[in-house]
Amino acid sequence: MPEVLFVCVHNAGRSQMAAALLDHHAAGRVVVRSAGSQPADQLNPAVVEAMAELGLDISKEFPKPLTEDAVQAADVVITMGCGDECPYFPGKRYLDWKLDDPAGQGLDAVRPIRDEIDTRVRALLDELLG
Repeated sequence: MPEVLFVCVHNAGRSQMAAALLDHHAAGRVVVRSAGSQPADQLNPAVVEAMAELGLDISKEFPKPLTEDAVQAADVVITMGCGDECPYFPGKRYLDWKLDDPAGQGLDAVRPIRDEIDTRVRALLDELLG
């Protein structure tokens, strides 16, 4: 079963949305994790609200620290603005998704970020499960 790790700086927005969306669409066919290079104290409330609009409750999630073990376990590591702070291991597949940061943004600004992530997650899933 493929394993995907989503990484952003705070693990409070983009990577949490990506993990929830991939987990939802994959329906148990992909192992999904998310982490942050500098985890925040809590999820972005606008991100939680934007996901709830899609029927996905991420309110019980919390930002998790990025570990070398998580990177080593993953088949695909998708970074979202963590720059040089993401560990690199040869032989892993890395993708860098350039996405606006939802930090400090309201729901109207978060929705298009969520929708862009959803489009990318669906394409990734098609590729992984081909």
